[in-house]
Amino acid sequence: MSKLSPLLAPAKINLYLHVVGKRADGFHLLDSLIVFAETGDYLSISPHNDLALDIDGPFSAGLKHEANNLVLRAARGLAEIAGVDARARIRLTKNLPIASGIGGGSADAAATLRALVEFWQLDVDTQALLDLALRLGADVPVCLDGRSSFVGGIGEELMPAGQLPPAWLVLANPRVPTPTPKVFKARRGDFSGEARWSVPPTDAAALATYLKGRRNDLTEAAITVAPVIRDVLTLIETTGDCLVARLSGSGATCFGLYGNAAAAETAAAEIRRRRPNWWVVPAPLKVH
Repeated sequence: MSKLSPLLAPAKINLYLHVVGKRADGFHLLDSLIVFAETGDYLSISPHNDLALDIDGPFSAGLKHEANNLVLRAARGLAEIAGVDARARIRLTKNLPIASGIGGGSADAAATLRALVEFWQLDVDTQALLDLALRLGADVPVCLDGRSSFVGGIGEELMPAGQLPPAWLVLANPRVPTPTPKVFKARRGDFSGEARWSVPPTDAAALATYLKGRRNDLTEAAITVAPVIRDVLTLIETTGDCLVARLSGSGATCFGLYGNAAAAETAAAEIRRRRPNWWVVPAPLKVH
């Protein structure tokens, strides 16, 4: 086995998120349009006589002492269903904030599964792999699939959304974690309905118009947990050429949608100037 080149674990963005119901076991049922940005964590794998995880990067400190990291759980779970020894040295470069609503842990787990299937040269049943992904977390199946998708149920129902138009995102996080269970616990109000398109928008402006008819049902709950989120949304909305601003997932990361790279980079620079301590990254939308 030779070392695998670093694999991008892209940031997952909920362009909209509707809570449509709740199961008897307490899990919420969702309807969400999930897309990916061309930025994220990186994962590489090299031979080793045991299973080892090294973590570096700007957001590594909060993970270094977690023996039950999702990456390790994914590796052990894959080895178990494949009937192989879990032997690999995994290096995770953590560029995305932790507990930030952009699927960092889920994306890392999904990238681990994809990389180890190749590294261990496995022929794993697709359904077994998806079942493992769902056990790891509600967002892991869509991150494993890697395509823009409408997501239903508790994360296990995936429907390809089709090719998205070229667009750019600015991701902004005030470096305040918002744990998903805490946000869901704070949620109030009625359930929403599904709001999927039949034909994808043809450009960024049309995508923004579509999103303005949808929302993130966790926004007010997330603001209850972390009031600074309201400031993040307001600041993004006031940047030039911002087409729409929303919270992603349970936060605290928010995003602005822009029509081109220049508009996104200008907006990111403005946000950084006004809030130098925030994490702010412009990135193109992954359109396929």
